[in-house]
Amino acid sequence: MGLPALEFSDCYLDSPQFRERLKSHEMELEKTNKFIKELIKDGKALIQALKNLSTAKRKFAESLNEFKFQCIGDAETDDEICIAKSLQEFAGVLQNLEDERTRMIENATDVLILPLERFRKEQIAAAKEAKKKYDKETEKYCTVLEKHLSLSAKKKEAHLHEADNQVDHVRQHFYEVSLEYVFKVQEVQERKMFEFVEPLLAFLQGLFTYYHHGYELAKDFNHFKTDLTISIQNTRNRFESTRSEVECLMKKMKENPHEHKSISTHTMQGYLFVQEKRSFVSTWVKYYCSYHREPKRMTLMLFDQKSGGKIGDEESFTLRSCTRRKTDSIEKRFCFDIEAVDRPGVITMQALSEEDRRLWMEAMDGREPVYTLNRDSQNEAMAQLDVVGFNVVKKFIYAVETRGIDEQGLYRIVGVNSRVQKLLGLAMDPKTCADVELDSTEWEIKTITSAIKHYLRMLPAPLMTYQYQRSFIKAAKLDNPEARVAEIHSIVHRLPEKNRQMLELLMKHLAKVASHHQQNLMTVANLGVVFGPTLLRPQEETVAAIMDIKFQNIVVEILIENHERIFKDMPVSGGGQGNSQLNLPRRRSADSKAPSCSERPLTLFHTPTFSEKDKVEKRNSVVVNSSADSVNCNSTHNWTRLNSLPTGDGDHDGLQLAKQNQPNSLQNPKVRSSMSTSPASPSPTSPRSPSWPMFSAPSSPQLASSPSSESSPISTPPRKARALYACKAEHDSELSFIAGTIFDNVHPSREPGWLEGTLDGKTGLIPENYVEFL
Repeated sequence: MGLPALEFSDCYLDSPQFRERLKSHEMELEKTNKFIKELIKDGKALIQALKNLSTAKRKFAESLNEFKFQCIGDAETDDEICIAKSLQEFAGVLQNLEDERTRMIENATDVLILPLERFRKEQIAAAKEAKKKYDKETEKYCTVLEKHLSLSAKKKEAHLHEADNQVDHVRQHFYEVSLEYVFKVQEVQERKMFEFVEPLLAFLQGLFTYYHHGYELAKDFNHFKTDLTISIQNTRNRFESTRSEVECLMKKMKENPHEHKSISTHTMQGYLFVQEKRSFVSTWVKYYCSYHREPKRMTLMLFDQKSGGKIGDEESFTLRSCTRRKTDSIEKRFCFDIEAVDRPGVITMQALSEEDRRLWMEAMDGREPVYTLNRDSQNEAMAQLDVVGFNVVKKFIYAVETRGIDEQGLYRIVGVNSRVQKLLGLAMDPKTCADVELDSTEWEIKTITSAIKHYLRMLPAPLMTYQYQRSFIKAAKLDNPEARVAEIHSIVHRLPEKNRQMLELLMKHLAKVASHHQQNLMTVANLGVVFGPTLLRPQEETVAAIMDIKFQNIVVEILIENHERIFKDMPVSGGGQGNSQLNLPRRRSADSKAPSCSERPLTLFHTPTFSEKDKVEKRNSVVVNSSADSVNCNSTHNWTRLNSLPTGDGDHDGLQLAKQNQPNSLQNPKVRSSMSTSPASPSPTSPRSPSWPMFSAPSSPQLASSPSSESSPISTPPRKARALYACKAEHDSELSFIAGTIFDNVHPSREPGWLEGTLDGKTGLIPENYVEFL
């Protein structure tokens, strides 16, 4: 129940019920007064706490802003730069948030504390003053009334009339004060509904503004937060890869420290003890020495390993000779003598071991025989970038894309080593390669993916070569992302032709794998972690090289994300350093011949399209020797590539085995084997040679009716053709083009070995062996 209303008419009656109702109002005002006092006290404590919190957060933000990350190496990845900037970003957000909090705190006193205090002092205090006045008038009225009623009736009329007037005057004043008090009490009760609540609303509005500002900051920060989360995950993945590499190197160093010791033909460095004679006493002083072979300069530095401090200045001199010291000529072991050009006398030095002495003498061309390091000879891998290698990788990639591209952890989960070795051995052996069925459940996807990675590691040199390893790393360290892509684009086209073709094949496949990352969880960054150390491994295994693995990963990421631009388009600049295929010299002569295996993509090629009559004649000319369970093929036989089979640019989309469309004789493995190994099979150097044994199964054979079809492949009306290689025109009558270019109106030219076609409205000559007909 609420408070009862106070009627003005009750002021004249001044009944006990009226007094009870008035008392309930007075108690409510007192309760409100105490509450407001506590609220003001708590509000001031809250404001002080907010100030303390703001001060602490600002100090926290300053600490974040002052700290700077330092990376190992001479450059940072984009992810590391993002992480390094994160602390400053955090500090900026916190500072911005605290600026808004400061504004809220400054306004809190004005919008909350002062209005509440004003309401308590002006309204509730006024009601209390009115109550005091009301109580005083009540007491006065009651006293006058009692005194008046106690007068004797025998008093004079004038005296009684004066007393009556005095009572009436006091009563009237009491009624007026009572009315004013009732009015004030009810006014305060009504005012507190808005004058007390309104400051609280204003304070909460300030809080809401502060939190809304934080919400807006959070929205603006969300993009950076997403990038930072990805960068942290990528950095963690690279850390795991780098840590395992560094740990592996550490274990190798523990097991065979001499094999992994960094030795250069130009420099030798390490600790040596130098004999010094002081006061007729010989002492041995430990120096850190370095020798540069080219100027024959020896430098000695006195250094205390225990304290880690340098003692004295460096001493340097030019070496004249170095002679081994015989054991019986000195009581110390591992000693040798050197003579300097610019220093008199002989300097006797003691190495740390016999091996160390040998290395020093070898570096300084000592008089002892030069020894070579006894490194354990490792069997060189038999993997090569040849026909077999390309076909193995293509077959493996096809199996991965058709069987397990959605498998989680693809390329990250490692297969059993023995099965990986077995699969590679069977697939790379010409005798067993045709019998390897990757569709079988015998070969798990992780075994196939591990075989691909193992093949790339078995190559004598990494796919992206030792020569350009530093160039790729340097490109990945460029600040401008577009400049990185452009530089890597240029370097890729300097790679040897086969390396570039294999790299293109692999990158297009990895792009497909990354496009299914929601299923297989293998993002571009994850694939970079897997393939970076494989494709760009350094020639010398050092910690510094391992720290560059993150940039190797970035190079692979760029290749995957930009594979179409990098491999299909020629670089804008740096063409002078491009691969030899771009500037291949050509002679317009009758003996123009097809490029060799090293000069052309190792892929299947189209044979020309013939008329329906020719096709009937070709089908009728097929001779199947069922008794011998083989097909009799001669040198005029051609294989036609299905439209779904891979093209010269490494396309594997829609690759399917077309066994159901093959003749029955081709379904037989023995027939396929006899065809692939027959001496009469077309030569690998032929521009329209069949698929190599690895890819013979998916193709459908078409046998030519006569040798004339082979010698005159374009005796039909003009057709479209596609370029297999890039070509740079050397004469005005020739066309320049890149691999994959489509020509119109292609027909034979008067010059042997050349075709004539149209490209972008210009008609010119095209090398016959550089194109395939569509």
